[in-house]
Amino acid sequence: MKFKPHKYQEYAIERIMDTPAVGLFLEMGLGKTVITLTALDELLYDRFEASRILIVAPLRVAEDTWSRESQKWDHLKHLTISKILGSRSQREKALKADADLYIINRENVPWLVSMTGSDWPFDTVVIDELSSFKSPSSQRFRALRRNRPLINRIIGLTGTPTPNGLLDLWSQIYLLDQGQRLGKTITGYRERYFTAGARSGYVVYDWKQKKEAEEVVFNKISDICVSMKSEDWLELPERIDRVVPVKLDESAKAKYRKLERDLLLPLVDGDIVANTAAVLSNKLLQFANGAVYNENQEIQKIHNAKLDALEDILEAANGHPVLLFYSYKHDLSRIQERFTQTRTLRKGPEGSKDIADWNSGKIQLLAVHPGSAGHGLNLQDGGSIIVWFGLTWSLELYQQANARLHRQGQKQSVIIHHLVADGTIDEDVMRALEDKATGQDALMEAVKARIERVRDE
Repeated sequence: MKFKPHKYQEYAIERIMDTPAVGLFLEMGLGKTVITLTALDELLYDRFEASRILIVAPLRVAEDTWSRESQKWDHLKHLTISKILGSRSQREKALKADADLYIINRENVPWLVSMTGSDWPFDTVVIDELSSFKSPSSQRFRALRRNRPLINRIIGLTGTPTPNGLLDLWSQIYLLDQGQRLGKTITGYRERYFTAGARSGYVVYDWKQKKEAEEVVFNKISDICVSMKSEDWLELPERIDRVVPVKLDESAKAKYRKLERDLLLPLVDGDIVANTAAVLSNKLLQFANGAVYNENQEIQKIHNAKLDALEDILEAANGHPVLLFYSYKHDLSRIQERFTQTRTLRKGPEGSKDIADWNSGKIQLLAVHPGSAGHGLNLQDGGSIIVWFGLTWSLELYQQANARLHRQGQKQSVIIHHLVADGTIDEDVMRALEDKATGQDALMEAVKARIERVRDE
């Protein structure tokens, strides 16, 4: 396929080539992968400014997306790729192979750093989903930070750089500029742009963003970061969001209210216990889906209301492919038991085949956990119907998951069905998603409000 870049893609390609450390904050569907590959190809073979290139990506993206994109476009088919994946011996062999691009999953970055030490061989590094390095205490960040001085050119890609606020930004920008813009330490960054909120003794676990922080921080990083929104550049097909109310029977509603009120639901095979707000939220979400893990980690089936609602949607789809997002393993097992045609995304080469089968229309129902398919998977050729069997508090995962179908290249209107159990915490999550106020704070507020309400009843 011939690549005819949009104006914004031409601009982004030029910024990569002209900026040794650059962050592309491009929303889903704008083509970050082909933009980056095109720039890397020119840096390798036209400008000779790169020689060994490492791409760090989520596992599924490392296994499939980059190699598939390079083979999709005529001008990139000559690029050779070595995937540093699998067992230790497989990774070592891939590291020694002769290739243009080397791809590794982010979990193996600490291994790679320790393996190569001061002989780090990569002059250029691409971090696909830079936001996955947002924690300054994570092993992957610490490892890459240690070898950052050995990297001449670095490219950070993400559509959601601040999923939980500006605190997420420091470590990402540090990997780009080694602390030049936002400071050398997370402590100094917090002191400059945040005020201490809730604390336990000397430990602050809640930082409040200062009023002027966002404007100041964004101005400081604007010279090395490119930010674009899909709506400003693409005419995407219509997206239709539909809430599907799911009614629980009286027995299930009574059990739900008891768990919500007492934080304990006694059952014959084992009690369901929720002793914190976060645990309660998790249990209530499971309950709304139809089954709950008890204190012995055994599955307690409660109702089939969402399975019945899913059956109605599949029947109405009349054979058209459906991408289904589920939350818990027991969701998947019950879905597979009820709908035998269900396929899941496997790992490795089998996963690449699953993606190809989906995009060629060979899969009628593909069940995916949003955490494993939220980034980088191009599924827009296979269908236009999404069903959320279980909702997520993570706005980032929610947006990324929906963008698997609602993205550049989609030719049909995308319909997103949300199965929302009446009178349950599902309604709070759906409201938070609509308000784009998800995350830990929204979870805690929703649970607190529910507890206060049931106590007043």
